[in-house]
Amino acid sequence: MNIPSLESLVDIVKEAAGLMVTDGFDISQKDGFANIVTSSDVAVQSFLCDRLAALLPESGFLCEEEDMNDTSRELTWIIDPIDGTANYSRGIAQCAISVALKHAADIVLGVVYLPRTGELFTARRGCGAWLNGRRITVSARPFANAVMCTALPVYHKEHTGLCSAIIRDVFMQCNDIRRFGAAAPELCYLAMGRCELYFEYMLSPWDFAAASLIVTEAGGMLAGLDGQPLTCTRQSGVIAANNKENLQKLLEVVKKKVQSSF
Repeated sequence: MNIPSLESLVDIVKEAAGLMVTDGFDISQKDGFANIVTSSDVAVQSFLCDRLAALLPESGFLCEEEDMNDTSRELTWIIDPIDGTANYSRGIAQCAISVALKHAADIVLGVVYLPRTGELFTARRGCGAWLNGRRITVSARPFANAVMCTALPVYHKEHTGLCSAIIRDVFMQCNDIRRFGAAAPELCYLAMGRCELYFEYMLSPWDFAAASLIVTEAGGMLAGLDGQPLTCTRQSGVIAANNKENLQKLLEVVKKKVQSSF
């Protein structure tokens, strides 16, 4: 199977990032103030799809914008042109281009690039995870000294009570909580040891596909809210941790609260 080089993907992503480095962009709402799209999102996605289709003509695309959903092919690009669009629109640094390549059921390439911080996270299946060319690994911190990245469900505020209860229970057992407002960067922060836990009630596949490979290649673990492996072609709740013990402890909290909510 013709899997392109990680370097060729990085070159395309960095070129696409030039479309984000602008002070002039339009903002429109997809579903109220919580879910917006900028002209930069559309421009970045269009550029990536054009270049990646040329790089791998037999591939399909699953993308956030413009309802691109072709996962029937053996090779599929999963793209979030700007993860953290709200951050991007307000000048906050945590916003990233996220691109994954799925081969059959496996993510085989992952790139998460934050142009405003200059942080480039990359992984190729079986070859480790990297930040700006430096090998990264998860931390060894235990649950009691863990920091969890999380968010309240801004697109599904009806689940705020459940998510708040989960966050509170974890907070009482771990060190602290962080909320940066972009899933892919937060998962990459777990991969490099800035945090140890991650929880979000509902994400789209483009939010976590690339970062999921970076986490596992760095020695971390991910699962759905039921503890089963993630499927990168549909929406899912996501938990992640730096090791199996911490993942299991986080899963126990999540399952207990989810079950008690019904």
